[in-house]
Amino acid sequence: MKNFLLGLASIGLLSVMSSGAEAAACMKVTLTGTQGGPPVFMGQAGAGTLVQFGDDSKGCNFVNLQFDTGRGTTQRLSQSGVPVGKLNAIFLTHMHSDHTEGLTDMMQLRWHFNSGGPKVDLVCSDDSKSPLGHTLSCRKYAQHIGDALINSGEMAQRLAENKKRLPGGPADLINTKTFPQADEPTMVWSYGNVKVYAINSRHIPGHASYRVDTPAGSVVIGGDAGNDAPKPPRASSTSAQVEKLAMGADIIVHSTIHPVMGPDKDSGFPPPIYYRQSTATDLGSMALRTGAKHLMLTHLIPPMNAKRQGPYPIPGGGLSEDDYKQAVSDGGFAGNTVVGTDLVSVQLP
Repeated sequence: MKNFLLGLASIGLLSVMSSGAEAAACMKVTLTGTQGGPPVFMGQAGAGTLVQFGDDSKGCNFVNLQFDTGRGTTQRLSQSGVPVGKLNAIFLTHMHSDHTEGLTDMMQLRWHFNSGGPKVDLVCSDDSKSPLGHTLSCRKYAQHIGDALINSGEMAQRLAENKKRLPGGPADLINTKTFPQADEPTMVWSYGNVKVYAINSRHIPGHASYRVDTPAGSVVIGGDAGNDAPKPPRASSTSAQVEKLAMGADIIVHSTIHPVMGPDKDSGFPPPIYYRQSTATDLGSMALRTGAKHLMLTHLIPPMNAKRQGPYPIPGGGLSEDDYKQAVSDGGFAGNTVVGTDLVSVQLP
């Protein structure tokens, strides 16, 4: 107990409530966006997860970490009471626009009102070359995050109004920290007793999944991870690396595709895209094997109550929350299943 309290004190997390009792450490996981893929449905924000750590007397928000930044992330963070200037670090699972396009908005807002710093850490994997020859680069994305605004003339106009803003635009406020891909959990970021680990996982080149360990609990953010085998035969659609990362974790947050979109159904959904996602049923089995208490389904394909996923019709009509929960239950998981809606959260303890 003494070491635990010293750890909290080292990052300013030890406080005393008005009753004189010690405040309890807590971790809160909020889905800032649950839209699956590039389509838009009923105003859902793009993929993102906010992980907060602190004490329960002060909102559990001393450390604020954002994983993925889909469209609308700024609005959802605002609704969560976390201004973008209060984020300690941002982590990207992979370089697909539905996971990254909100970053420009976030950093432009931070540049407007927080040009004095501090910089925000952007944590992502090293440049990754695809088998087809192109390179996926989080580093270059960060370097060029403000190019459209610079070339439009807005940066010059804004700087003319306020000389205290950074001349290079929002890129000047990003501290990019890349890491090599590894098949074993590797620490990629830490702050006091809050530690973040990453592991290589298959979806596109450079895809990474993350685990956050805090004194109050742990959460794994799987991103769009899928099995290394690109199609059956295989034992599961889930990633063995993510399963390794998730052993003993309290919460798993993972993108989800419902089996109704499979090639043996009538949606016409492209098989290669279906196979690179993890099904709700297989995620239930993985959560059971890892001992997770909570499984948060996000990046839902298809969204609940949608008649289509983009141009592809949903066989039998829209899916309900119960349809997703039943698919998870079919995998054997009996813990708490959260079918993602924007701003739904789980707090530990």
